[in-house]
Parts: sequence; structure tokens; C-alpha cells
Amino acid sequence: MTALALQSTVPVTVSTGSRGLVNERQRSLLMAKARTLWVLVAFVLVGMIAALRIAYLGTTGPSPREVRLADLLTPQRGEIVDRNGAPLARDFRVYSLWFNPKAMTEGEPLIHSPKEIAAGLARIFPDIDQDEVIEKLSSGKAGYIRKSLLPEDANRVHELGEPALEFPLETTRYYPQGSLAAHVLGYVDSYGHGKVGMEQYFDKELVSPEGRSAPSVISIDFRVQSALEDELAKGMALSEAKGAAGVVLDVDTGEVMALASLPGFDPNHVKPNDMVVTPEEAKEGEVPKGFNRATNQVYELGSTFKPITVAAALDAGTVTNLARRWPAAPLHVGRFTIKDSHAMGASLNVPETLIHSSNVVTAQIADELGGERLKAKLKVLGMNTRPAIELPARGFPIWDNGKWRRLRTMTVSYGHGVAVTPLHLATAYAALVNGGMWRPATLRKLSAGEVPEAPGVQRGDLGAYPPAFAHDRALRYGPQGRCAGLPDRWQDRLGGKAGQRGVSPPLADFHVRGGLPHGQAALCRHSHDGRAQGYGGDQLPAHRRLERSAGGGARGPAYRAAPGHHARRDPRYRHLGSQASHPP
Repeated sequence: MTALALQSTVPVTVSTGSRGLVNERQRSLLMAKARTLWVLVAFVLVGMIAALRIAYLGTTGPSPREVRLADLLTPQRGEIVDRNGAPLARDFRVYSLWFNPKAMTEGEPLIHSPKEIAAGLARIFPDIDQDEVIEKLSSGKAGYIRKSLLPEDANRVHELGEPALEFPLETTRYYPQGSLAAHVLGYVDSYGHGKVGMEQYFDKELVSPEGRSAPSVISIDFRVQSALEDELAKGMALSEAKGAAGVVLDVDTGEVMALASLPGFDPNHVKPNDMVVTPEEAKEGEVPKGFNRATNQVYELGSTFKPITVAAALDAGTVTNLARRWPAAPLHVGRFTIKDSHAMGASLNVPETLIHSSNVVTAQIADELGGERLKAKLKVLGMNTRPAIELPARGFPIWDNGKWRRLRTMTVSYGHGVAVTPLHLATAYAALVNGGMWRPATLRKLSAGEVPEAPGVQRGDLGAYPPAFAHDRALRYGPQGRCAGLPDRWQDRLGGKAGQRGVSPPLADFHVRGGLPHGQAALCRHSHDGRAQGYGGDQLPAHRRLERSAGGGARGPAYRAAPGHHARRDPRYRHLGSQASHPP
């Protein structure tokens, strides 16, 4: 029985084990199939996503080739051009000379000695410092040997057979006119950032997509700028001056057609001493070449303030008759005495005061006007703040904010006690001849019909016609006009005033009636620390040369007031012309 029972149970046990193994294999097979299916599904999904992405880029995005071409055609930094489109600053692809000590994988980094390489480079670049080159090559550190190589120079360096000298193609800032308008433009440093001038002012704009694709237009006229710098250089040489500055403005808009400061610098090759001076040089009063004397240096501008004082008195109504005479004897104010450079007779009227540049009579006119009204008029002209212009370097005037006593009022009337920049004076003279509107100077080219903002200044704040009339006549009949030998067509189109600060040479400053390519302009010239001899008599001939060099012609009416203002027909001043007496 036991045997039979055993025999009956054994097959059952074997059968159950076989079914378990079969089930295990089936489960493993199903799991493998499931994994395979999931992998296939994942591959299909990834493929579909990739296909959709490729299709999207192919229909909406630029191709890699198009992107590369766009990058090649668009400069890294936008171009700056003058008002007529002449290029002043642009990007340029050039080679640089780079020392790579790891160019040779084995052995010494150089095939030739540093001295031999320096001598070879000196034959190609005569101005290179051989000692500096030897020091760089001997240090074993990578670095620039020279920047901005011409292709032919790079080929000659390559012929030296030195693998460690490489020629990366880089973008550099190039100024095709050299040092022309350097103080207006500024320069770009080695990191690609604009420094001083419009390069700094336009820095973000020039690297923006819009600025890179379209040039930035400034108000400078290449022809006028070149002529101005030539005349300043001649004036410096004649007076043996250390420096000079000049500004030419469009009197109706405030656009700067030319602005120069000498000595200048070359923005293509800016040297450290162009922007800074040593402590010893600073003690001697030296300034770097990059210092802008036209906008950043303040001066007591002397007699050039006299037309402004006369204009303020005429506008205020304290002077209503140009024929009125004031005593010209020395004027005693407290323990001080105001006197003129030479005897001018017993009395002077307004035109004669400007002809002979009388401190005494100008002081009396200012005394009648009063300190508060003279101060307010100078504030209208921006004399108490930094000059209004886009340049970063702008000097703050020396200005007394307190109450102006009688003596201070008198001395300020002829340009002492207040120190301003030449640009301050140019914008003030522009207001004398444009209908009485003070306009902030701007280096942006304004579109046709665009009127620059002049906050707080209303037409008539400075009556333009009478002082301009007296001033023009003063130059016409005065020795400067006659000595200049100007033709008759100039006589009613030019007016100006020379000034002198202490023992310094004259400051030649004009308000100009036409003659330049843009019609009417205000010109201010300044000579710094030179001999006075000869420079003052060169003022009007200098403007004639400036006109010819700039390509201007005789154009425009004798007086062209601001739009809507007719200075000749202003009823306030209708009676002045007939009552004024002028020298024969």
C-alpha cells in the first residue's frame, strides 16, 4: 500500500514543477517583449520630436550659413559719419602679431633668438621698440607684439620663419580722418568700450543691433572741421601758444558744425600720455592732449562779454538810445579803479564802446542794469552750469551764487569774475543773432524742421538785433575790420569781438553772418598761454580763410532771425538805428 501510494504521488509532483517552469519562462518572455516595445515607442517618440524640430527650424529659423554671412557683413560696432555721410569712425578687419610660446610642442618655443627676431621686426616696423620685443619674447608669456598689421606686413613677418609668431584676424576701430575731430569722436579701448567723446556717449547705441546696421550721424561737417583745425594751428604757431580751441555753431539749431582742441591726438594710436600727465607736468599746468579745451577748460573770457552786457541792457530797457554817451575817464569804485587800456576821449556811445572795447563805459552800463538782472541774463545763457552738449567732458563754470555787489557786477560785465568754457560763449553769441533764442549745443544732426529743446528760455529773452547791429557796425568801422581788408559784401554779414585775459593773448570770438556751407554760424576761437602779438589782427582774415576752406559761399540775408521773429522789424528797437552815431 505504501508502495502504491508512493507510485501514485510521484508523477503529480513532477507535473507541478514542470508547469511552474513553463509559467516562469512565459513571464520572462512577456517582460522582454514589453521592454522591447517601450524602447521602440521611445525611439519613435524621439524621432518624431527631432523631425518636428528640424521641420520647424527649416521653415522659421535662419540657416547656419545665413547667420554666418550676417555676422560677417555687420560690424561689431556701428559706424560714425558726419552730417554729409563722410566716414569718421568704423570697424576694420586687421591682422595682429601675437606671440604664442606653445606653438612648438617640443623643444624651445623659439627657433631664433629674441634678439634676432626683434632685429627682423625692426626692419619691417622701424618704429618698434626692440628692447620691449626682446623682453616680451624672453618672458615666455603669450601676448601681443603689435596690433593693426597690413596684409603685406604680415607676409613679411611670416617670412621670418618663426612659428611662435601668429597672425589672428581681429576687428579694430579705425578713424579714416586720423586726428581730425579726435576730441569729438573719442576712441575705443582694447576691450571695445568707447572712451571720451561720442564713442563713449554712443557706446550702447553703437553695439546694439540697430546701431551696428545703420551709421550714427553727428552734426560735424568734415569740411568746416578741417578748416577750423587748420586755422587754430596757424594761430597757435603765430602766437606761440600752448593750446587752442574753437567752436562753430549753427545759430538757429545749436548744431555743432566743428569743435576742436589743440594739440590733438590720433585715436588710431592712443598713447598713455595722451590721456594723463605726470604729477610734475600737472604742477606746471600741463594738460594731456586728450583734454578738451573747448568744453572742459574754463577761462575768464574778458572783453568778449561786453556785447552780452550791452544786449542785456538793451533788452531790459536801461539803454534805449545808442547815441547816448557815457564819460570815459577812469572809474573809481571804493578803493578800486576801473580803467581802459588807452585813452578813448572824453565820452563814448554804445557803438564806440564796442569799437574801442571800453571797460569803463561797459561797467557803467552794467551798473545801471544792476547785478540781479545781469546775473539772471547770464543764467538764461547757461553760464552758471556745465555747457549743454553730449560730450562727457564738460567743465563747471566759476560762478558766484551769492549776491553780486556793485564792483562784482561791473567786472563781470567785461569778462572778469566769471570763468566759462569757449562753448558757453559760442552758444551765447548764437543767441545774439538768432532772434534771442538760446539753444543748447548738440552733436546730433537734427532733422529738417526739428527744434532743439531750450527749457526755460522764451523768444525775446535776449533782444538780438540792436547789439548785433552795433556790433557789426563796430567791426565794420573799427580798425579790425579795416585792417582785415574785407570786401563790402562782408561788412554787413560779420560781427565779432576780441577779448584778452590779463597778459594772455587775445581770444578771437565772432558771431558770423552766413558764409559757411550751412549759412549762419557762431565761431569762437581761443588761444591758450601764448604771445598776444599779431593774433588779434588775424581774426577776420581767419574767418575768410575758414569760409574758403570749408567751401562756403556768400549766401543768406544780412540778418536772418529765428523763425517767426523779425529782428529788423521789432518795434522795441525800431528807433535805435537812426539815433545811433557811428564813426565816419
